[in-house]
Amino acid sequence: MKKITIAIDGFSSTGKSTVAKQLAAYLGYIYVDTGAMYRAVTLFALREGCMKNAVLESKKLIDRLEEIKLEFKIELGQNNALIYLNGENVEKEIRSMDVSQWVSHVAELSEVRKKLVELQQQMGKNKGVVMDGRDIGTVVFPEAELKIFMTADAKERAQRRFLEFQEKGKSVSFEEIYANVTERDRIDTTRADSPLIKADDAIEIDNTQTNREDQFHTVLQLAKDRIAGRV
Repeated sequence: MKKITIAIDGFSSTGKSTVAKQLAAYLGYIYVDTGAMYRAVTLFALREGCMKNAVLESKKLIDRLEEIKLEFKIELGQNNALIYLNGENVEKEIRSMDVSQWVSHVAELSEVRKKLVELQQQMGKNKGVVMDGRDIGTVVFPEAELKIFMTADAKERAQRRFLEFQEKGKSVSFEEIYANVTERDRIDTTRADSPLIKADDAIEIDNTQTNREDQFHTVLQLAKDRIAGRV
């Protein structure tokens, strides 16, 4: 059976990673969470004091990019690869609200994007990969056989994240999360380098009213059609 490249782009909190993991597991493909890569760089920046007086000191971070080593590893008892920053498992740390508030600012930097895009292209050079992010179908793999663009109402996305934080016992208000979601949307869609846009040949899926199971089966059928050469 031939292998293809599957690119899943879209707004934050649309469930890109969830459906990408499901699809990769079903197909036996490699899954790459590019958002985790940007979050790991953001965590490095926070730890190393690259944010001062609520401003990202871009040059300070850019000058230290060579110090950042990112890897995905599968740990015992885990089905999905976890992100490692300089040898440390930071999967939990990168999901914090602090990282969420800064990640779009870090992702704006052309130097950061260049470094990570090169890594992503290397990871998917042999196909058989499902990769999700903001610019996978437009920049990382413009020739991907299947491109999906996911969207949902901003309030619905904020509500999903709010419930996730509540389940984890984190004290964050809905208003804070909604503000973060809409600000990230603004930055992601207006940045000069590789903005979040739907590729011309991408299939848009609005999952505002869709449950995860139905969404997975829709995406899986699209993948099966591409693999079989029916589209």
